[in-house]
Amino acid sequence: MSTVSGDKLAEVPSTFVGRRWLFPSAVLHELDPDADRPGRRPRRTARDWIVDFSCFLLAVLVGLGGADAVTANPHVPHALAVVDQWLGALACAAVWLRRRWPVGLAVATLPVGMISDTAGGACVIALFTLAVHRPFRYVAWVGGINMATVPFYFWMRPDPDLPYAVSVIVFVPLIAALVGWGMFVRSKRQLVLSLRDRTRRAETEARLRAEQAQRLAREAIAREMHDVLAHRLTLLSVHAGALEFRPDAPREEVARAAGVIRESAHEALQDLREIIGVLRAAEPDDAGRPQPTLAALDGLVAESRAAGMKVILDSRVTDPAAVPASVGRTAYRVTQEGLTNARKHAPGAEVTVSVTGAPGEGLTVSVRNPPPDGEVSHVPGSGQGLIGLAERATLAGGRLEHGPDEEGGFRVRAWLPWGTPAD
Repeated sequence: MSTVSGDKLAEVPSTFVGRRWLFPSAVLHELDPDADRPGRRPRRTARDWIVDFSCFLLAVLVGLGGADAVTANPHVPHALAVVDQWLGALACAAVWLRRRWPVGLAVATLPVGMISDTAGGACVIALFTLAVHRPFRYVAWVGGINMATVPFYFWMRPDPDLPYAVSVIVFVPLIAALVGWGMFVRSKRQLVLSLRDRTRRAETEARLRAEQAQRLAREAIAREMHDVLAHRLTLLSVHAGALEFRPDAPREEVARAAGVIRESAHEALQDLREIIGVLRAAEPDDAGRPQPTLAALDGLVAESRAAGMKVILDSRVTDPAAVPASVGRTAYRVTQEGLTNARKHAPGAEVTVSVTGAPGEGLTVSVRNPPPDGEVSHVPGSGQGLIGLAERATLAGGRLEHGPDEEGGFRVRAWLPWGTPAD
């Protein structure tokens, strides 16, 4: 996880590309902190402007209603009513600062709300903004003080239409509901961010698993190539040593030994091409491990049939004995992985294995299975074997294709190079 660069983690999901105006600037800033200028607060989106203007308009409408109520209230002197309206106007104007200083605005509206009915709408919006943008500890303090001051507010400025007890009983739950709504909005935003983080972690883990599968496949190929090259070079050494110690051997034996040396050197060069670029693991190899070839396909199919699979083998290779060992080994591995996948993802289905090719045309291996009859449970780690196969086919100079076919089944198809003796 630590090897993943910060730029990768800061990428915004494709869901938000082209739709930034639909989301709050605070959410976009958390998703992509590098999008805004460093040291500056996030710029408002179109949605923010619409919401802020709506909040300002709501504060003004509530303030106008409060101003009329203060003017008509016989218990409020005219001078206090004028002060009330001026404080309400300033509070309504301060609503535009709610995103920059949510805590400061909510704290500042506490005393203003105690002495100004006109500022009631701005006080409500400030408390709601605090619940949306700040953690619960700030909301608990400010919201608790708001609810605690409700009895004192109606004691100093009684409502002419409602009894004192009714006013208190109505406004305290309203403040609690407002705080709960704001916290609900905040929790939804936090959920979006947590899902984003989980998605990024899952993508990173999948990428690391793919890289690990490639590394393991390369290590396995390196071990196999080591065994094959050791065998080829041993033959070269033996026959070259025979020519060195028997210079008077008959011409037929010398020609035969030279032919074996030439053929072994050619095969060793072909195998060496596959091992270039492959990093060998430092773990000890399993000495003497036999390497499968194309001739082992019959045994592999028979083994699968004995295990209960329905397998049809269609082999149309011009000269199976002339297939290079490295190509045959790769074809064997492709068939083996295809049968394994069919057994895991389409149990009971009839699998068709097709092998065709000729010198100069290449060798084509195809493993196909129809869709399963019923629901098949997901197998953890699926797809890692195909990654290794693609790596193996590429190193062999070929290519691998896999995926659903037009009939709903699944096909694994590999083409491997098979040159002519002259090549």
